[in-house]
Amino acid sequence: MSSEPAGSRASSTSPASFMSPAPRALPGRSPVSVALSLARSGRVPGPRFPAGPQTTPWPGPALPVPGPLDRLLRRSLAGGRLRPAASAGALHPVNAHLLLGAGTGLPPGRYAYQPVTHRLHPRGAVDGNVPPGALAVLTVTARRTVSQYGHRGWPLLLLDTGHAAAALVLAGAPAWCPDADGALLAAAAGLPSGRCGEHALAAVRLTPGPEDALAWWAARPPGAPPPPDAHPAPPVLRDAWDVLDALTAPARGRAVPAARGRGGAPYPDAVWRAPGAAVPPEAGTGPNGAEAGPDGAEAGPDGAEAVAARRSAQPPFPGVPDETRLAAVARAAAAAAAAAHPPRGRATGAPAGATATTAGPALAWDLVRADAPGAPRRAEDLARRAAGQAWLTRTGALLLAHGCPDDAGPAHVRHAHLTAGYAVGAAQATAARLGLASRPVGSWQHGPGGPAHLVHALALGTATEGNSPR
Repeated sequence: MSSEPAGSRASSTSPASFMSPAPRALPGRSPVSVALSLARSGRVPGPRFPAGPQTTPWPGPALPVPGPLDRLLRRSLAGGRLRPAASAGALHPVNAHLLLGAGTGLPPGRYAYQPVTHRLHPRGAVDGNVPPGALAVLTVTARRTVSQYGHRGWPLLLLDTGHAAAALVLAGAPAWCPDADGALLAAAAGLPSGRCGEHALAAVRLTPGPEDALAWWAARPPGAPPPPDAHPAPPVLRDAWDVLDALTAPARGRAVPAARGRGGAPYPDAVWRAPGAAVPPEAGTGPNGAEAGPDGAEAGPDGAEAVAARRSAQPPFPGVPDETRLAAVARAAAAAAAAAHPPRGRATGAPAGATATTAGPALAWDLVRADAPGAPRRAEDLARRAAGQAWLTRTGALLLAHGCPDDAGPAHVRHAHLTAGYAVGAAQATAARLGLASRPVGSWQHGPGGPAHLVHALALGTATEGNSPR
């Protein structure tokens, strides 16, 4: 298993003459629209600044992860630079705050997960009728990614969060929530109001529990805050914080339940999605319908083993996988994305009864094979659009996720990127099960070589010695 860039920084010599200039803040354009256009423009990120510590240095005791959660977290989030979940530049900005009820092996309360040591740090006990089960609120420390990717960093934060959610689901988590309000998620995690260096983006149900558990936790007093950031915040980092704030703000006109948060303010309920990221049974099915691994002899690992074994191959891997395996990877991505899409006729993050869907249309998927007519020219165009990553011209196939235009609303932008990361995470685990070489690709810019509005991609090829996924 390993971590990898979701999209490299474009160098000053990257061929970007076709790319659009940096956008301007024009009347009628929202800050998110301007920021998304800028992230997709030809402007080169820089200069770099300190990324800060690899993980949040939580004080206090470090407790072993209790039995019911040990395997799940170890198979999904644990490790140093090499972790089961993919991350742009192996920077791992995603943090997990665990909300533990009775029966989880530790006293009920909030805990911060330390992935490098695979330990939990208590952030505050709770009392009262604590909901059973365990939740994880996924937050991001934007500095870690923005320090390297600059104005292109905030979309990668969303993709990384989607990959982390997919890893948890593949390891056994029963559901996830990609679009609850940031205020609800932060309050549930016990983070202080105002900026604290972390932004809450999603939640994952680690064990079964009640639907309104997030609202219950959000109504509790805050827990211990993260240590303050000793480094100054450059303007590009403050801009990323502003975008994340806008992306997680409450949707207008959203219905809310009776649950009350701090100061009596209502918190909306969360809509939990069924997994959809499990490695599909047909992923290990051979041409004749029998279970078969990459050598045609036996089935590969299940979802948990596949994500634990997943690693991004070192390019190039130009061999074109057979049609059966490519179709299985594409089906895994489409199924995961469909499961994450909001129910029709229901507002994103709203309880039953709300009617406006705020997340926008579902992602579309294209599979580009290196042996298709016109593939070399298209691969060159796509390589330039992927921050000048020339190795994409020596890749067997590309699975492309698209469908988020520059003028999409904040809820659409957030949902599309979280879903793309989640779906590509599921697709890469399927590729690992089938013995394919693969590598996620992010940081897409404008340009020819469609489709337009690219969000994320997975490069695929046949495994050889040195780039095998296991």
